[in-house]
Amino acid sequence: MLWPQLSQYSDLGFFLLRLSVALIFLYHAWPKMKNPKAFAGMMGGQNMVWFPFVLGLAELVGALGVLSGVWLQVSALILVFVMLGAMSMKIGKWKIPFSAMDKMGWEFDLILLAASLLLLFSGGGAMLILGV
Repeated sequence: MLWPQLSQYSDLGFFLLRLSVALIFLYHAWPKMKNPKAFAGMMGGQNMVWFPFVLGLAELVGALGVLSGVWLQVSALILVFVMLGAMSMKIGKWKIPFSAMDKMGWEFDLILLAASLLLLFSGGGAMLILGV
């Protein structure tokens, strides 16, 4: 390890990761819950208006759990499933490449999946907002 003294701040690092992941998922949850019909049309499932709302709710619950530290691993697992679903749509259905100039590839999704997996497997550190 190049700077072993920095390991004393690992809980802060995990908290900053949790904060970043939560903010991203909260930002993406709101439009799905606010206007699920528009998001369903974008996904190509106009008859599944309920799905974007449920997806947004899963993102909201997962984000709040990751941020607060309450049921952190369960919350991270929810976000893992959300990202696996997003990646399967981009890769399988929409045939979007890893990185694309004209549209968002799935590299961002992969980073969010990796961050969620890290929180799932690590527990996310000792800093909790609600102290639970």
